[in-house]
Amino acid sequence: MKQFKRKLRNGFCVLLTFGFLATTQAQQAPKTTRFDLASPGKITSIYMDDKETKVVHIATDLLANDIQNVCGQMPKVETGLPKGNLPLIVAGTIGSSELIDKLVNEKKLDVSAIAGQWESWSMQVLDKPFAGTGKVLVIAGSDRRATAYGLLEISRQMGISAWEWWADVQPEKRKSISLNIEAKTYGSPSVKFRGLFLNDEDWGLQPWAAKTFEPETRDIGPKTYAKIFELMLRLRANTIWPAMHGCTKAFYTIDGNAQAADDYAIVVGTSHCEPMLCNVNAEWKHNTMGEWRYDKNEQNIRQMFEDRVKSTSKFDNIYTIGMRGEHDSPMNAKDLTEDEQMALIERVIADQRSILQTETGQDPKTVPQAFIPYKEVLDYYQKGLKVPEDVTLMWTDDNYGYIRQFSTPEEQKRPGGSGIYYHASYWGRPHDYLWLSSTAPALIWEEMYKAYQLNARDMWILNCGDIKPLEYHIELFMDMAWDMTRFPSTNEVGEHQQRWLGKLFGDNKAAELNHLMTCYYQLCWERRPEFMAWSQTEPTTKPGATELNQILYGDELTKRLNAWESLSSQVEKLKSGIPARLQDAFYQLVYYPVTGASLMNQKWLYHYKNELAARQGRSSATDFAARSEAALNRIKAETDYFNTKLQNGKWKHMMSMSPRNLPVFSKPAYALPPKTDKPEFGLALEGYEMEANKLIENNYADVLPLLNSYLKDSVYIDVFLKGEGELSWQAKAEEPWILLSADHGQLSMKEGEKEQRIWVKIDWYKVPQGVNSKEPPLGHDYQLIPPAYKVNSSIAFSTADTTINIGVTTYNPKFAELENYQGFIEANGYVSINAENFQSESGNDVSWTVWPGLGYSGAVVATSAYQAESITDPAAIKANSPVLEYDFYTFNFGEADVRVQIVPTHPLYEGKGVRCAVAIDDAEPVIIDFQTFGRSNEWKQNVLKNAAVKSAKQQISAPGKHHLKVWMVDPGVMIDQILIDLGGWKGSYAFPPETIRK
Repeated sequence: MKQFKRKLRNGFCVLLTFGFLATTQAQQAPKTTRFDLASPGKITSIYMDDKETKVVHIATDLLANDIQNVCGQMPKVETGLPKGNLPLIVAGTIGSSELIDKLVNEKKLDVSAIAGQWESWSMQVLDKPFAGTGKVLVIAGSDRRATAYGLLEISRQMGISAWEWWADVQPEKRKSISLNIEAKTYGSPSVKFRGLFLNDEDWGLQPWAAKTFEPETRDIGPKTYAKIFELMLRLRANTIWPAMHGCTKAFYTIDGNAQAADDYAIVVGTSHCEPMLCNVNAEWKHNTMGEWRYDKNEQNIRQMFEDRVKSTSKFDNIYTIGMRGEHDSPMNAKDLTEDEQMALIERVIADQRSILQTETGQDPKTVPQAFIPYKEVLDYYQKGLKVPEDVTLMWTDDNYGYIRQFSTPEEQKRPGGSGIYYHASYWGRPHDYLWLSSTAPALIWEEMYKAYQLNARDMWILNCGDIKPLEYHIELFMDMAWDMTRFPSTNEVGEHQQRWLGKLFGDNKAAELNHLMTCYYQLCWERRPEFMAWSQTEPTTKPGATELNQILYGDELTKRLNAWESLSSQVEKLKSGIPARLQDAFYQLVYYPVTGASLMNQKWLYHYKNELAARQGRSSATDFAARSEAALNRIKAETDYFNTKLQNGKWKHMMSMSPRNLPVFSKPAYALPPKTDKPEFGLALEGYEMEANKLIENNYADVLPLLNSYLKDSVYIDVFLKGEGELSWQAKAEEPWILLSADHGQLSMKEGEKEQRIWVKIDWYKVPQGVNSKEPPLGHDYQLIPPAYKVNSSIAFSTADTTINIGVTTYNPKFAELENYQGFIEANGYVSINAENFQSESGNDVSWTVWPGLGYSGAVVATSAYQAESITDPAAIKANSPVLEYDFYTFNFGEADVRVQIVPTHPLYEGKGVRCAVAIDDAEPVIIDFQTFGRSNEWKQNVLKNAAVKSAKQQISAPGKHHLKVWMVDPGVMIDQILIDLGGWKGSYAFPPETIRK
């Protein structure tokens, strides 16, 4: 049985340590040669054949400009045979470059590893390969994109960010540029087609292009697309799904767009609602073309398909086949049965393939095609819709990052293979997230790693919204698509993020920035900033009540607020140390998303604090309202700075702080406390909605939650002012073992002085010992602990005219079986466990793995053997399924509700589920099923919360030591947290903090 060291986590985030897995076999180091690109007064030249395609010319010019941007000298770009002893760069495509072919024919260059491969190139330094030359850096590409990628690999090694233009990442200036060039082969990529879907562009990309960058087109035209395609080349992406909302003219209706894509060697495809490269939303005209319904208007629809294929056949394309309704709606055929609808789609597909054969002159089996089973189309497919075997099945996520289905083992044999359409930005129900980058990078890795393991390797498309502010997500996604073997676990995601930040802002700041962004994504995991009003859309609802508990478990709302305010302080501190040349880049890539998310949380969390404070009569309600409104005003100011000040207005109209003007972006309503004639003193105790002096008259015993010596916990008391004026207060503990964070203070109308939170802790070395026993008394009710086990005291709070006594109760027995006990301990009627802190795990061929960067505790436990069989028979579960084991101790007994929280994924494919099994002590395993269906309310709440919770009843026979087991039933389930509720849990957004013995 394998033992694991505990990884205890406190608070909202931890500084994770990442690193690459050590290689298991010693490898011979590749040959490395120093190559000087530039030195004072000397600059390399770049040579290529004039017969090379446009993308090679573009990449060459980009490289030359990059070199000039670093050292101030512009390399010459020439064609023909080179001469001279200065260092030279020679780049070309096999079969298109006279220079490369000459080196191959003379056996000076071996291209056997790349010839005929997809997007593969070699890079090496040759000594005097041509007469009269010195060192020559040779880049040979298997195809036009490979050669372009090879040229831009030099820019990468120089330190040029792919975001040099798109996020204003200015490189450090140097007089000399020298590189250590490894003689190696690059590619072929892990995923054949890798690209971006420009979507929901209404609030950023389209108005920016139309009004700022490309006013001559007044839309997203060839000038804008050229910049997008340049970014894609630098990221080694090769596929675009163009912007297609009603605010944007259709891609093929703007002169120059299609040619720009071909110039940059970008393959054009389209989304699930744009068949055959047709933008139905923008191009279909009802008044002249009729109804968008194939069984009633086949001739006009078919003509549209034919015209588009005819006009695009000379370019590189991927044709989306099938047919949905207009703009992301189901097929317009409600009068047909489901079987008739499926038959109609199959007829559409057959006709589309016939059109491809006629217009391209090729066998349709050789023309790239994709079928995208999105939303209701997945239901059709699952019920038997036939799709030709050579077509790529593009599986989709549920719009919130959880892929709905993958290919079965049999489907993985299809020659068309499969791919993934994945959202990092979304417009729709239950709520949009269009404003900031809030998807955890580790989740993107987990879902795409799963896709890769299940052979979805033909096409990955990322819905990236307006591109900004999803820069890091885009780079991570493309780096994984290029070489997924470099990402065997979530550890590499953290390393990738830290390396990316280090390259942007300096290695000396990388670790601190990585910690900041890790915390940012952790907080966004628990709830995205766009979801903080507890409202929904489609239909749109008003802001609702928060689920964050303000009165128990240390006040989880205020803890979240403090965490976000702490991040704001950290990012302000870091910003001051960023070099001037990188200030604008830092603002776009780090400062604005972190600050914006923090302010959105402050706006709504202070609103919720205002509501509670007003109900309790606190004067501080007005402070909370003011802070909430100040956060909103700051969001407006920061967004205005983004649009008008950055780069002297370069990004004007790019950033919107209120996409679709949903209620979450509005100003909250604020409550006012009742007015009083004179200042009054109030107390609010952890665990109570009402203030203390409105509790049952003269009965203040045991009002604070019980404090447990085995948990070393603490509770709080708020002292606050009611009405206007000022007053002094003091607190006196009855016993010296009661420790107060403050024992006196002044309340006034000044900002921040209307209330004060007092933490109550216990000096457990001084508190009297309760009854000593071998074990707790059998059958006692934890809420009614026998007096012999309790130690009671009180705290007196007083002002000039008021005294309020607050009872303090401690539980301080000494049980022999808890001597040196290292497990989990029951708190006030519950045991809370972070799943990664198991005592042991075991399994036969499948094991559990800890993945950091996911879940509420900062890590989850998962089984990633996705091809493993599901195990559903209880006897087989106990005998063969991998199991996690947790030791815990209760002072209570009886029925317990074992609540398990997981990451809300979907079944891998038909025949699989989202299940685990649990049991306490020697009970039979009870299977827990987390699967959701369609857009049910359960699914909506799961994706809004990034958590799925289900429970199983178990019996705890007696107080004392117990054992919880969690078994795998289906592979891929990610266990986050566990709550064993014996009746004491009062409800909270997240499970209470882990109850580990301290």
